[in-house]
Amino acid sequence: MCGDVVQNMFFASRWVFSFIIVFCLPFSTVFAMEAAMKFLSPSFADGARIPLVHTMPAVGGKNISPALRWSGLPDGTRSLALSVVDPHPVARNWVHWLVVDIPPHILELPEGASGRSMPTGARELINSFGNRGYGGPQPPAGTGDHPYVFTLYALSVEQIDMDPRPSAKDFHEAIRGHVLATATFTGYFGR
Repeated sequence: MCGDVVQNMFFASRWVFSFIIVFCLPFSTVFAMEAAMKFLSPSFADGARIPLVHTMPAVGGKNISPALRWSGLPDGTRSLALSVVDPHPVARNWVHWLVVDIPPHILELPEGASGRSMPTGARELINSFGNRGYGGPQPPAGTGDHPYVFTLYALSVEQIDMDPRPSAKDFHEAIRGHVLATATFTGYFGR
C-alpha cells in the first residue's frame, strides 16, 4: 500500500514539473536551458593550471595558443569574438589575446592557431605585450597564481570596428550591444 502511494506521488510530481516547464515558462527560457553556449580547451580543464607550452618563453614556455572548442551558439550569431585577459590586481586586465570577426561556422581553433592558421576573416588584435595574436602567461615572480579568463562572445554583427590595439575596456565597449551570449573558463599560472 505504502509503495503504491509513493509511486503515485512520484508520477504526480513528474507531471506537475512537466506542466510547469511546458506551460508556465516562456518558450525562449526552455530552449535557452537546452542550448547554452559551451566553451572549453582540450589543453586544460576549467580551473586547472595552464600547461607550460602555452606560456611565454621567459617562463620556460613556447607561447603556443591552446586548442579551443565551442558549441551551442545562439540563433542570430553572425560572428564570434574571443578574449583572454588576466584580471589579477598586479596585471590589471592585461590582454593576452583578442580575436574578432570569427565566422560563426567555425567551432574550434586548433592548438597553435594564433599567427599560423586562424580562420579566414578572423582578425587577431594587438595584445598588451605589443604583439599581434596570442601572448601566453608570464606573470611576475612572487605574485602567486594569476587567473587567465578565456571568454567567447557570440555577436549579432559580422564585423567589429575597433582600434587594432585595444585595452580590455575598449574591446568590451566595442562589442557592447552586439553580444547575444558568452561562455567562459579560467586557467591559472604562477611562478
